[in-house]
Amino acid sequence: MNIKGLLLGSAAAFVAVTGAKAADAPVTMVEPEPVEYVRVCDVYGTGFFYIPGTETCLKIGGYVRMRVNAAGDLGGVADNFNGDNGVRSPDLDDNDREYNVTTQTRARLDVDAREETELGTLRAFMRLQATNTGGGSNQGYGTSNNDVGIDQAIIQLGGLTVGKIDSLFAENDGLYTDNDWSVGDISNNQVRYTFATNGFTIAGSIEDDGDGDGVPDGVVQVGYQFAYGSAYVSAVYDEDAVSPNLSYLDNLNLGTFVDPVTGAVLPLTDARDPFYDGNSNGKRDNGAFVIKAGVELKDLITVGGSLKIEGHYATDPSEYASLAPGGYLVSNGTSGSIDAVDNPSFASIPEEWQIGAGYQQSFGKFTGYLSGIYGRSFDIAYANGANEHADIWGAAGSVGYAITTNLTTLGEVSYRKVDLAGGLDDVDQWKGFLELKRAF
Repeated sequence: MNIKGLLLGSAAAFVAVTGAKAADAPVTMVEPEPVEYVRVCDVYGTGFFYIPGTETCLKIGGYVRMRVNAAGDLGGVADNFNGDNGVRSPDLDDNDREYNVTTQTRARLDVDAREETELGTLRAFMRLQATNTGGGSNQGYGTSNNDVGIDQAIIQLGGLTVGKIDSLFAENDGLYTDNDWSVGDISNNQVRYTFATNGFTIAGSIEDDGDGDGVPDGVVQVGYQFAYGSAYVSAVYDEDAVSPNLSYLDNLNLGTFVDPVTGAVLPLTDARDPFYDGNSNGKRDNGAFVIKAGVELKDLITVGGSLKIEGHYATDPSEYASLAPGGYLVSNGTSGSIDAVDNPSFASIPEEWQIGAGYQQSFGKFTGYLSGIYGRSFDIAYANGANEHADIWGAAGSVGYAITTNLTTLGEVSYRKVDLAGGLDDVDQWKGFLELKRAF
C-alpha cells in the first residue's frame, strides 16, 4: 500500500465515524418568522392600507405646486396703502409699474387614519402645509416665521368632530374658481356633531372665536343631497361681532376727534373705523346673526357641468360675513379717497349681503370655471359725518388642463371692484395666476 492509498483510506474512515455520531444527535430547525405584507384597505375608498399588525387604515396624500402670481394697480387707493394678504400691489413699491409679479411654491401633506370601533368609525386627520413666497423666506400656513404650519387637525368618532378645521359655516360653500368668493371662510378650533340620514345632514358646532372670553360662536347647518345636486342652509351667531379693524386701530393711539353731528369727543379710532355708526361702542358689544344658503345642480346643461348659486345676509358686521382676509378700507374725508390698512389677520369689508353664481364644465382633459358676485357692505363712515354703503362686484374665470395622471396646470384671472358713493374714488383691481401642481 502506498502513501496515497493510506491517506484516502483514513479520510473515508473518519467521515464514516463522524457521520454515524451525527445521525444519533437531535437536530433543532429554526423556522423563519412569517412576513406580514402591507394589505390594501378598501373599506374607506382608494389609497388606504392597513398599518402592519393593526386594524387601522392609513392614507397619505397631498400636493406640491408652484404659482406665478400677478396683480394690477389697486385703483383708487391713496398712497399710504400698505398692502394686502395676497399678491403685493404695485402701490407698495417705489416704481412706476402698473403691475407686480411674484412666485409662490406650496407643499401640502395629508395624513388620514381610520378604524372601526363599537362606537363607530374612529378617525384622525391632519394637514401640514408650508408656503414659500419667493425671496428666500418661508412661512407656515397660519403661523408666523415657521417652516410648517397645521392647517387642519381633527379627531372624529362617529358624528363627533373635535379639533381645528374650517368653520361649519363655510362647509359646502364657495364657487368653483380658485378665488371662490366665500364669506366666513375661516378655520378655528371647534367641537362639532353631525347627524346624517337618507341624504339629509344636520350639524351643529361651537367654535372658538379667539377673543379669550370663553364664549364660543354657535353654528348650525342643514344640508340635503339628491340625485342631481345638493343644497344647504347655514346660520351662525357671532357673539363678539365687531368691525374687524377695531382691535388693530385701538393700538395705534390715534387721539380723539369731535363728531360733527353730535359734538361728542370720541376716539379717533372710531373715525378711522369704516363701520363706525356714530356710537362709540355701537359695534363693539353687539352680536351678529349671519345666514347663508346655496344650491348646486349637476349635469344641468350638459354632462360634466355643474351650476352653483349661493348668498348670505348679516344683521351686523362679522367675520362670518366677510370675504377672505386681506386688509380693509377706510374712507378719507379729507382727500376724498380710500386708504387701505394692511393686516392679514382681519377680514376685508364685511358685507351686509352678497349673491353669487358659478359654473364649471369639463371637456376631456380641459375644465373651465366661471364665477361672479355682487354684494353690499355695511355703511362706510368717516369723521366728517358722511355715511354710505359700498357696492362690491367680483368675477373670475379659469381653465385647467390634466397633463397626465396627477399632474395638472391651472390659469385664473379675477377682478374685484368696490363701488363707493359720493365723491369717494372707487377701488378696483385685476389679479391672476398660473400654476403647475403634482398631486399624490
